Amino acid sequence: MSDVVRLSGLTRSFTQGGVTIHVLRGVDLAIAPGEIVALLGPSGSGKSTMLQAVGLLEGGFGGSIVIAGQETGAMDGDARTALRRDHLGFVYQFHHLLPDFSALENVVLPQLVAGKDRAQAEARAAELLTALGLAQRVEHRPSQLSGGEQQRVAVARALANAPSLVLADEPTGNLDEATSDKVLAEFLKLVRGSGAAALIATHNERLAARMDRVVRLVEGHLVEQAR
Repeated sequence: MSDVVRLSGLTRSFTQGGVTIHVLRGVDLAIAPGEIVALLGPSGSGKSTMLQAVGLLEGGFGGSIVIAGQETGAMDGDARTALRRDHLGFVYQFHHLLPDFSALENVVLPQLVAGKDRAQAEARAAELLTALGLAQRVEHRPSQLSGGEQQRVAVARALANAPSLVLADEPTGNLDEATSDKVLAEFLKLVRGSGAAALIATHNERLAARMDRVVRLVEGHLVEQAR
C-alpha cells in the first residue's frame, strides 16, 4: 500500500528584520499506513512548522507534499479543505474545544460537517468517548472536565472522521506526567486500532520511545533516529 504522506525536499524560510531564517532545509519523510512516527526536537526547531505544512494549514513551503496519493502543491483552497476533512485529524497541545457544547457535541460537529447524519455521528462520538474512559462525561461541557478529560475529547474529535493521518503537536504537553502517560497510551491504542498513521511532535524522549519510529529535526534537516 502506498504511503499515507510523503514529503520531498520540504523547505520553509522566514524573513525577520531583513534576516532570512531557514527553518526547514529540504525535509524528506514517508509514513506508511498504520505507522506512528515521533517528531522530536526542542522548542523552536521547526516541529510545528512542519506539522502546519503536512496539515495544509498555511502556504509558503517549497518542495512536495503528497497526502493519500494526492500532490497538494497545485491544489486550490477548496481542494485542500476537502483533503483535510477527508484524510487528516488534528490534536494540539491545547484542546481548543468549543466551550458551549458538550463533550459529545464537540465530537459530533466535525462529523456533521463531513456529511454524516446526526444519529450516526452521535453513535461514533459515544463509541470513541467510551473507549477513552469518558462514558459518564459525554454530556459535560469542557469547563466541567479536567485537563486530561478535555484532551481525551480532543483525541476523540481528531479520530471522529476516521482520518488516514493524525497530526499531533505536543498533545500531552499541557498535562502532568501521570495524566500525560495515560492519555498518550489511550491515544496510541485508538490510533493503532483504527489503522491510521500518525505524526506526533514532542520534545519528550520518553514518550517518543513508545512510538514505532523516531525522527529528529536538527538545524532544519530531518534525521532518522536509531532504535
